[in-house]
Amino acid sequence: VQLQASGGGLVQAGGSLRLSCAASGSIFGVTFMGWYRQAPGKQRELVALLPSGGDANYLDSVKDRFTISRDNAKNTVYLQMNSLVPEDTAVYYCQMTVVSFVKRDYWGRGTQVTVSS
Repeated sequence: VQLQASGGGLVQAGGSLRLSCAASGSIFGVTFMGWYRQAPGKQRELVALLPSGGDANYLDSVKDRFTISRDNAKNTVYLQMNSLVPEDTAVYYCQMTVVSFVKRDYWGRGTQVTVSS
């Protein structure tokens, strides 16, 4: 199983970006899909998590600005990021708990998001 993330880039404060992450391989299903981020010199933090058939959870600082969604048919998770601020600058990683021959967590390589002031 591999996760491929895309959609990062450079944007001005107040702008928007949409991240995508698609899983490929032998997949029977995906329970949790989420996005994490890691800024320079900081620990990786959970940004948004969306369980299958459940409600999303968000980091407090991104509530009402970010929206996580998923397309189960495509094994893809999205993160719509609006009203971006410089503090959102980080490498964003997608994570999925995949049910294949075994159940385990997989991570994408990360995509850089840079918000200029």
